[in-house]
Amino acid sequence: MNDLTIAELPGKSGEKATVRGWLHKRRDLGGMVFVVLRDRSGIVQAIIKDEAEQGKLAGLQNGTVLSITGDVVEEARAVGGVELHSPILKIITPVTEVMPIEIDKPIDHKSENLDTLFENRAVNMRNLQERSIFKIRAALTRYVREFLYEREFVEIQTPKLLAGATEGGAEVFKLDYFGQEATLAQSPQLYKQMSVAAFERVFEIAPAYRAEPSATTRHMSEVTMLDIEMGFIKNHEEVLDTVQDLVYSAATRAYADFAPELTALGAPELVLKPKFPRYTVAQIHEMYTKATGTDTTGEKDMRPDEERWICNHAKETLGCEAVFVTEFPIESMKFYHMVNPDNPRTVLWADLLFRGLELATCPQREHRYDKLVHQMQDSGIDPDHPGYRYYLQAFKYGLPPHGGCGFGMDRLVQKICGLANVKEATLFPRDINRLTP
Repeated sequence: MNDLTIAELPGKSGEKATVRGWLHKRRDLGGMVFVVLRDRSGIVQAIIKDEAEQGKLAGLQNGTVLSITGDVVEEARAVGGVELHSPILKIITPVTEVMPIEIDKPIDHKSENLDTLFENRAVNMRNLQERSIFKIRAALTRYVREFLYEREFVEIQTPKLLAGATEGGAEVFKLDYFGQEATLAQSPQLYKQMSVAAFERVFEIAPAYRAEPSATTRHMSEVTMLDIEMGFIKNHEEVLDTVQDLVYSAATRAYADFAPELTALGAPELVLKPKFPRYTVAQIHEMYTKATGTDTTGEKDMRPDEERWICNHAKETLGCEAVFVTEFPIESMKFYHMVNPDNPRTVLWADLLFRGLELATCPQREHRYDKLVHQMQDSGIDPDHPGYRYYLQAFKYGLPPHGGCGFGMDRLVQKICGLANVKEATLFPRDINRLTP
């Protein structure tokens, strides 16, 4: 007789099996004790009638680590279709203190409860509903990797300790680095572009750090980013198509593989088409102004209410709740963006919105050395600064037309699971108010 996971018990009816895990729930009823055991694969109920075995649980609370050896019996009403009879218990790690959160019941995700959830994350992640969020997250990360590996992208790892801010600006974390000032990386932007010269197609899934003093449902100080860069692109549309296909593949796989979990989380039905609608910033401003009476035609960027509106509009009229917003005004460009040759007042840059939230920024880069240096100077950046020496070296010795994206994995998980706050999609979130646990 070998130890089994709980998921292996169905089909073992009539056999004796041992499973190990945590006491998830207990009910005393009419001389019998019903115990629910949890392991990494699921839960199973054991029915304890023997008083000596019942006595082993005296004073013990949920979270107790134990093994149960018993007869596997088919029971259609039980989770997984089986339960354990005539069990023999072995207590491995006794727990006598009551948990601060009831892990055997659905957890309320109201905003006023989130601090309590995060403060007790070590316990509440044991809740099956909470655990499913992070199993879905792990699967989405795997789907993304598989998609990119199949298209010959090379996974890279870039430094998170930098001599200066990747994209400039004041919203960086600074620290002492052996007497020098260093910053935590806002993104791997410069490094992934440099890597195109060697590998042509690269990606990284890694943390990024933003010292944004924002306490919103969409911001954190430490985020997990998917960064993609691909060389020898024909045009900007090729970048958008790659990101579009990746999101469609990952989202549809998640909804197929985790249908029961997503239903339990209250995630909305997936409304997605293989080809995402594309709107320019100017088009959305005009459409939104006409539909709502709120004039946004003078705005350079998208407002959060416009992002929600255009996603709902596309969902209702085109059957797709993901959209690309294209042709951002040149006033908003980064120094490494390429100016739109067909409309020099705009940039070859698009944002991907999904369910009303920006998931990714997807630009084509300026690959011509002289043009890039000129754009840096126009942006107030000194090309001779030591922090840009190695970056510009890559361009001086030849980079092809390229583009990519910076993609928020936390936000993707949030929106797939139907969560209201990006922090709920993060195991141990960091924001302006939280540095523990």
